[in-house]
Amino acid sequence: MNQHPGIIGKKIGMTQIFSETGEVLRCTVVQAGCVVVGKRTLEKDGYSALVLGLGERAERHTTKPLAGAFKKAGQTPKRVVRELRCSPEHAAKFEVGQTLKVDEIFEVGQRVDAQGRSRGRGFSGVIRRWSFAGAVNSHGTHEYFRHGGSIGTNMTPGRTLPGLKMPGHYGDETVSALNLKIAKLLPEDNLILIEGPVPGPKNQVVTIRGAVKKRGGKGLPVPAQQPTKKKGG
Repeated sequence: MNQHPGIIGKKIGMTQIFSETGEVLRCTVVQAGCVVVGKRTLEKDGYSALVLGLGERAERHTTKPLAGAFKKAGQTPKRVVRELRCSPEHAAKFEVGQTLKVDEIFEVGQRVDAQGRSRGRGFSGVIRRWSFAGAVNSHGTHEYFRHGGSIGTNMTPGRTLPGLKMPGHYGDETVSALNLKIAKLLPEDNLILIEGPVPGPKNQVVTIRGAVKKRGGKGLPVPAQQPTKKKGG
């Protein structure tokens, strides 16, 4: 489980900046500004986490249990509320009601993981959903151009196997992009510029956290379960 420090923010869109060497960097802009609306502690809850809220919501549109929790914390109702697990030392740095600043959590050049919700595309066929080639457009093909082909098997096992790529609902899934690099931080506007794309459309709520699977380089030791291959073997 990812317990690295992070924030929740809103995806603004994409832009480009120039590096010190003049290279063009295509970046996604994420607006931070989440507020600590609660805490989870080891003594009371058995784990340590920060409860973050983003955006405002009218109290009449908030359920009574949530409205009571916000009132107890002295906060106005938030549109999005998420828990981010973290170490007790990190949670102790922040108080309820405090707004997280990007320069307090991240630094330029740091590797992060971004998680968002992909754009929903409704019910889609196999060509759009799975990039099938479709049938040939000649040689007597009739009303079969965008079909997926055979979905059955022979007499044994004589059924459609589970997991077969077929038409269905496409998109609207939780998607994670790993090992993205922070290109720039704008603390005065609480903005993060991340190299490359971040999952989700504009105005989508995304979660940005420190990377779990950091990229390695050449010369790393070979794991014990993967023996080194001998030359000529």
